[in-house]
Amino acid sequence: MSTPTHYALPGEIADVEALFALALDLRWSWHHGADELWGQLEPELWALTHNPWVVLQTTSRTKLQTLAADPAFRQAVAALDRAQREYGAAPAWFQHTHAGGPLTCVAYFSMEFMLSEALPIYSGGLGNVAGDQLKAASDLGVSVVGVGLLYQQGYFRQVIDARGAQQAVYPYNDPMQLPIMPVRDENGEWIRLKIVLPGYHVWLHA
Repeated sequence: MSTPTHYALPGEIADVEALFALALDLRWSWHHGADELWGQLEPELWALTHNPWVVLQTTSRTKLQTLAADPAFRQAVAALDRAQREYGAAPAWFQHTHAGGPLTCVAYFSMEFMLSEALPIYSGGLGNVAGDQLKAASDLGVSVVGVGLLYQQGYFRQVIDARGAQQAVYPYNDPMQLPIMPVRDENGEWIRLKIVLPGYHVWLHA
């Protein structure tokens, strides 16, 4: 998934705009430097979901404005934003070892990617391996794009009903609550891809 450089969201506050970039960068799933910041926004929701994107969308505009007026909070956001940019721009093993090489990007197709519990598009071992390999590629500086499926329902949750029987509950993946953004063309329209199958076509969004 690619993300735009600007996020025109209803709750956006100019002084903490970098929060939206931070929430959409899954680096927070393994780098916990921003945990305290997300906890300041909505402590209970953060403890329950560990999903910065949901926390950010749930936080009231009034609270964001209050925090934006706090110099310490703005400094914390700026420092996290700077660290994220530096991490993304810093040359790693691949840049040092294969500078100027012909390889510019690798597409990694998988049915599952275990990146974070906030993005439930995995269920088991395959997703675990694929997620680890994407993380390793990121650390090594190898340009890899994961291509998978955004399932409408995530992995099921086991619950015990009133009669003591096990039931499988399938939560609905609401795209608005997941740390993702649609890929758009130069006109701002959602990119659509047509897949031709025997007897019919399937249209995909990215």
